[in-house]
Amino acid sequence: MQTGSRDTSSSVVETYTIRDRRRSYRDSERKDTPQFVSTVVKPAPAPKPQNPPAPFGDLSRAEIPELCGLATQILHDASEGRREKRRAGIRMLFSHLAAHPGETWQERWEASPFNAEDALSVSTLACTRFQTSGVTSALKMAFGQRIIQPSLPGFRVNRFSGYAEPFRLLQNDPMLDEFFRVVDAHTRLNSVHKHRVKFDVTCALTTQGITFQHLTPSALLHYSVENKRLGLTHGACNQNRTRFAARVAREVLVEMGHFREGTPHTVRSCFQQGQHSVAALVDRYRIENAAVRQLLIDYLARRKADTDYTTLDGLARKLAANFWAVIERIAPEQKDLQLSSEVYEQWLAELQHWNSDKSKVRQDKASILLAVRGFYIDIQSWSVAEPEHWAQWVVPCPVRPRDLKGFKQRRREINRRMADRTRTRQPLLPVLVQHVESRHEHLSNLREAARSTSLGAYFAYQGRSYKRSNSPEDRRRLKTPEGPTVRAIDQETGKTVYLDQAEERAFWDWAVIEVLRHSGIRIEELTELTHLSIRQYQRPNGETIALLVVAPSKNDRERVIPMSPDLFHAVAQVIRRQTKGGRPIPFLRRYDHQERTWSEPMPFLLQRQIGTVHSVMSPNTVVRILARRCAEIAQTNRDFEDATFTPHDFRRLFATEVVNGGLPIHIGAALLGHLNLQTTQGYVAVFAEDIVGHYQKFLENRRSQRPEDEYVNVTPKEWAEFEEHFDKRKVELGNCARPYGTPCQHEHACVRCPMLQVHPRMLPRLEEVERDLVMRRKRAEEE
Repeated sequence: MQTGSRDTSSSVVETYTIRDRRRSYRDSERKDTPQFVSTVVKPAPAPKPQNPPAPFGDLSRAEIPELCGLATQILHDASEGRREKRRAGIRMLFSHLAAHPGETWQERWEASPFNAEDALSVSTLACTRFQTSGVTSALKMAFGQRIIQPSLPGFRVNRFSGYAEPFRLLQNDPMLDEFFRVVDAHTRLNSVHKHRVKFDVTCALTTQGITFQHLTPSALLHYSVENKRLGLTHGACNQNRTRFAARVAREVLVEMGHFREGTPHTVRSCFQQGQHSVAALVDRYRIENAAVRQLLIDYLARRKADTDYTTLDGLARKLAANFWAVIERIAPEQKDLQLSSEVYEQWLAELQHWNSDKSKVRQDKASILLAVRGFYIDIQSWSVAEPEHWAQWVVPCPVRPRDLKGFKQRRREINRRMADRTRTRQPLLPVLVQHVESRHEHLSNLREAARSTSLGAYFAYQGRSYKRSNSPEDRRRLKTPEGPTVRAIDQETGKTVYLDQAEERAFWDWAVIEVLRHSGIRIEELTELTHLSIRQYQRPNGETIALLVVAPSKNDRERVIPMSPDLFHAVAQVIRRQTKGGRPIPFLRRYDHQERTWSEPMPFLLQRQIGTVHSVMSPNTVVRILARRCAEIAQTNRDFEDATFTPHDFRRLFATEVVNGGLPIHIGAALLGHLNLQTTQGYVAVFAEDIVGHYQKFLENRRSQRPEDEYVNVTPKEWAEFEEHFDKRKVELGNCARPYGTPCQHEHACVRCPMLQVHPRMLPRLEEVERDLVMRRKRAEEE
């Protein structure tokens, strides 16, 4: 997995790290790779029932007049014009199908061009708008009467107006009626989302030829996967086919108990295996030596108790894949951990490059050497207490101290780079904060201006002219309790701005940055904040302090952060948005990418609704938010061209601010959740504020001891001489570094003067002078 393109013919060797490999997984060349490779629930269409649904009996061979009469019977309350329109559509549709081979209408439908993946719409049979409506309504009735079972593309290529409710009425299915009642009573879904849930379920029943009773988790997952594969999910497009259909429908079916207990509650959870067993972690790398394989399993099982899953996974990779699998390839006859010097040296040479591509230099080899060294040392120490289990494997560790030479230097270099990164981003932070604040304020006010404007009307905001959208969808949604979405057309650019979505995104951009920079919490801790994290503490003097309780993450150490007014304001705004209209914060499950587990339902603060899905914000989403905002600022601010913010940057900036602001370092360590004060000191020693402060005090004390006449005000003549000195120091090739008040000792022969500071832009001029001198010397010698 590479980052960017690489010229294989070049002799330049590229360097790759684990972080590079993870980042390259999201590059454009990997877009077609599925994000999920295996599933817990296997997608499969529902098996054909012994008694296929037939609410009006077997109509597979019915004559066209019989179908017309049945339509008249169903539409007995409709006007005669509507009934005639339906009969005309039935005659047009089934007369065309009758020209195709087959004994049943289903066989003729499958032989027609209306059922393949590139299916045609039945509207192609019509010549007028009246006929189009009639033939489409006839097809909708044929699906509802179960005369025809279409494929998913054959169904979705036709545009039906209100398919779910007519389908329910034709089925006469009490279980389906109960599902519709549950959806209608759902408090979290608006009318549009309820309509979409009903449509997904009825579409799945139609295309798979089953009743609601036979709708299984696998059948619904098959429907979701097929919609994603074909790009038919609502909201999907040619550039984004990563959305699954029926996501909320699955949640509703789980909540109402239609799917048995233990069924994955979301589509995403169907595709995640969760944590692998220790044996599975080792067996991924196909260790041939059964004894060593069992040793690795026992060792990792022992280490599992004191580490998290991500660390355990990495340790298994280092010991099984990077160490022993390579040893077996080098020396297949190796039976124990006693490595000869030749085998060890050959393994060290193999370790210099990635196993998958020898042209990639490995930069994290020290971490592998430390893992192997810890492996040998742990076995030696454990053998004292449990000799029967570990003693047979005790051998000298092959990793020599000189192999780890330079490790501390590399760590210092990493700390230096991180300190430099923090120093670079400290002056950029106010710019980022101002940008997200002004952006949210602008979009919020623009949305309110558009909301107060009627559909299709013009309005002005901050000197720009806009027009409120007035599409048929907007007019249709006027009848819903939520009303139409707020969209405005910029008259200058002609672009449509979806103000509801834009304001929502701008708010979360602001909220995420505010909470990160005022609390210094980790990204995992940010996404784990819940409504229960907000507590109150009453001091002995009666003052009430708002507290933010941070759940254990990295060190399994819960900590409490007193909230500053800015942090409290940001958290309060989040809670106010989540509880808008007096509703409680929904209880959702959150997927932990580190531990690969789902949490219990909790009122997470950073949750939002995108389309029909209500989910908790992931750490990757926060990273993308920061990247988008920095890229947006970079268009007008050159300082952001090569600088981006990560969530951990805010943590370092917070630590630097609180400790350099006078807070004792042990208190800062408690706020940050550090177990070691040296870790906190590494965060805050980037500006050396204590050194600067003490040196400034030293200068003040020294000045106070000198005669006062040395600090008299500068006269205009002295200041003019001072400025004149620096004006004279500006020479053709750059600048003169001679001290103030000293004359030029080389009579302005700057090329020979050691005090000359050549400007980089004048290097070509310096070369020109050199060439001229050489030519003049040559000419003098010749003459």
